[in-house]
Amino acid sequence: MQYSAEVQNMCPLSRGPQHASSPIPVEGRWLNPKDVIAISGLSHGVGACAPQQGAAKLTLNVKNGIIEEALIETIGCSGMTHSAAMAAEILTGKTILEALNTDLVCDAINVAMREIFLQFVYGRTQTAFSEGGLPIGATLEDLGKGLRSQVGTHFGTRDKGPRYLEMAEGYITKVALDDNDEIIGYRFVNIGRMMQFIEEGIPAGEAMEKASGQYGRFDDAVRTINLATSKSGEHHHGHV
Repeated sequence: MQYSAEVQNMCPLSRGPQHASSPIPVEGRWLNPKDVIAISGLSHGVGACAPQQGAAKLTLNVKNGIIEEALIETIGCSGMTHSAAMAAEILTGKTILEALNTDLVCDAINVAMREIFLQFVYGRTQTAFSEGGLPIGATLEDLGKGLRSQVGTHFGTRDKGPRYLEMAEGYITKVALDDNDEIIGYRFVNIGRMMQFIEEGIPAGEAMEKASGQYGRFDDAVRTINLATSKSGEHHHGHV
């Protein structure tokens, strides 16, 4: 280690109090981490690329500094999905410090990794006060039945108004309207559950119906709109 001449010529002074870094909560314990292997927990990070064309959500389950499982969810960019596939292979088995400096190809995923790193090292994880944290596989609980991301997709124009395309419950097949043409409910199909039913041998039409549901005052609709065409329908549950 080299010291400048100015520092070498300084007279030494006592530093006074020398206490440890502030403790952070790590899976139910208070720790003063000096090394990355002291970090454990489950947390989330969200990032966007420079043009903000797409976004990524990263969920990691870390034990003793090592990423044991990773959930990568992306939206808005087709290329990002392939980067997420690479990240699913690259991230596990690395420390969170190594992962921070790993080429994740997609800048949105890189930013998400940076944000989740901050969550971990500042003790802001979801499991900060949970003794032992969560088992490996816990990140899949973010997805629910059917193992599909919670995606919301909506569209609107000044001239034609809103369109509900997808909710957390599933893909929207119909919206219910009152006599003012305002949306009061919707019918949806859970694509993940539908595919599971089809895989079990249930005919596609029956599987779709079995995986469908409705929300709001759908039964009170004056008319409905079939979003496959978005055309106005007949009175009371009619559709085109």
